Amino acid sequence: MPGDEPSVYLVADDFGRAGSAWREADLETTDLETVICDLIAGEYRRPIKVIAFNTSERWSEDVSADVAREIQHRCDLQLSDVPSHLQEFVDRYAAQDLRQFSLRLV
Repeated sequence: MPGDEPSVYLVADDFGRAGSAWREADLETTDLETVICDLIAGEYRRPIKVIAFNTSERWSEDVSADVAREIQHRCDLQLSDVPSHLQEFVDRYAAQDLRQFSLRLV
């Protein structure tokens, strides 16, 4: 039924001298959770950006910042560093909150 199609998430990857391309993906592996897990697992060489779209709802969006923040969040929860292959991506898109909160001493 039209309108029931899931949103699709695709990753643009940098292949160095060979250039950049949108990575091929099976229809069943283009959901957000799978893409995030694949990014963390190293399935992409050097991700450039992540886009989402839904043709039945007629929208598309660059979701790179959301994905980068989620990767940073998951690494923070696991008390681990962002994987080296994702560091540039996360640095580019995840705005670091550099504010330092001061504690009031009583």
